[in-house]
Amino acid sequence: MSDKVSDERLQDPELFRQGGLRLAAKLFFPGDIRVDPHQLRRVREFAQQEDPLADAVVAMMQALPAGRGRELFEQALADGIDTLDDPPAELVAFFRSVEATPYWVDEDRLARGARAITRTGLLGLFPLADMSLMGGYLASRATKSLVGTGEIEYMAGKRLVETATWWIHVTTEGALLRGERGYASALRVRLVHAHVRAAMNRRADWDYAAWDRPINQVQTTGTLLLFSQVFVLGTQLLGVRYTERERADILHLWRYVGWLLGISDELLPADEEDAWRMLWLLAATEFIPDDDSKRLAAALVKAHAAVGEGRGPFGVVVSHVSVRVHSSISRLVLGRTNADFLELPNDPVAQAAVLAVAAVNFAAETVRQRVPGATALQERLGAVGRQQYVRRLGRIFRPDTTYASHMRVPPRSAA
Repeated sequence: MSDKVSDERLQDPELFRQGGLRLAAKLFFPGDIRVDPHQLRRVREFAQQEDPLADAVVAMMQALPAGRGRELFEQALADGIDTLDDPPAELVAFFRSVEATPYWVDEDRLARGARAITRTGLLGLFPLADMSLMGGYLASRATKSLVGTGEIEYMAGKRLVETATWWIHVTTEGALLRGERGYASALRVRLVHAHVRAAMNRRADWDYAAWDRPINQVQTTGTLLLFSQVFVLGTQLLGVRYTERERADILHLWRYVGWLLGISDELLPADEEDAWRMLWLLAATEFIPDDDSKRLAAALVKAHAAVGEGRGPFGVVVSHVSVRVHSSISRLVLGRTNADFLELPNDPVAQAAVLAVAAVNFAAETVRQRVPGATALQERLGAVGRQQYVRRLGRIFRPDTTYASHMRVPPRSAA
């Protein structure tokens, strides 16, 4: 039976045939992560499933006077659903669900996972931008909702900062406890997804046959894996070292974040093997780029170049280096074929520099693991760096951490 299943397994998708993911799969998971057609078809069924609880809350908000539904949601989020007098049934169902924490959630593991992520400091933001976000643009069906709102292309810099800020909020130790900032941020983004989904479903030109349901369960799972498994792989490729328990705890944290975001239990990876197989499935079915992928990639590259604006000749150099470094990291992970399709700059010197920095990081990480107290110190330094990042860029871009502006999403016609 096992030989028959092995013979039926599908061939590796493009993401696993070249680049950093192929290398990481061989280094960190020596087994066969390919799936058979039956497993693929089962996962594809979830592309037709959305988030009924959150969608019902958005429909309720749209039926109430402007602002009233959001006010009720925020009160329930801050103080609990029981503090509302005669709350709408849709809101009760939503909060009864999210307040029923799954049996498998372990607060100690959440804390350890958060500390392991925090330890990477600002270095952890590179995989977030260059692997998670840029890699996500390869998923052409998922990009249709981004392009449909229009904002991600024309406000790429601000959205990049908002995404990074959200990521820092949900990965801070203690932030996923009920009522804390990360917990609230996860549920607000879940509601943003429902608002965008409602807007896309109102579009007369939404192609369900080609694009599936907007922001469906498969696409949300893909986002989760980009922020969890791909983040771990990306930081490892940049020289960061984790223990087996740290990697497991990071995935445990993101499993809970995924649950808060409304992802079906059946799709949530419970361990590294699950995460690898799901990533492979998504690479085979979702990470298929098109022209919209190119547009979004160009907007992200432009955002990287914007760091040097208004700084004279020195700013020109900063912009050039920023684009080359970020693009080189994307190239090393996504592979030549995908990077060429996204039209990312190809700079062998910058790529060599990234690899050299990764080697230095690996050596420093080896020392850290062997020096008593060094890991705790690195965690504190990482936390400070992340906090300073949020404050500094917050003053420049003024990100909307309540996401209120993203809950007023008009449907745009397809290009």
